[in-house]
Amino acid sequence: QVQLVESGGGLVQAGGSLRLSCVASGRTFSIAAMDWFRQAPGKEREFVAAINWSGGSRYYADSVKGRFTISRDNAKNTVYLQMNSLKPEDTAVYYCAATRVTTYNRWYSRSSYDYWGQGTQVTVSS
Repeated sequence: QVQLVESGGGLVQAGGSLRLSCVASGRTFSIAAMDWFRQAPGKEREFVAAINWSGGSRYYADSVKGRFTISRDNAKNTVYLQMNSLKPEDTAVYYCAATRVTTYNRWYSRSSYDYWGQGTQVTVSS
């Protein structure tokens, strides 16, 4: 089993920045990729950013390209999401998810993921 714990959320004004972290523990050797999703009130969970554990290929939702950066620290079993130029529409609960298999476009299906964190709230005020 793998446990994922997110942190770094909070309240920030529009135009500000936050950095989220997601730490994996347990059978971390089985992780092939860790990605970020978010869910705003009344909306479905949506993909934000993805990174492969080896090679480091990165992918982003169009809505965050140029503003968000996903990175990883394999030694710390941690994935980060640096969020800059935040907008009120970025307000959501942010979740990290881990998968044991890297497939391109895995983020189109939640069933692609084996583990989910509990989420961290990000609120952007206008």
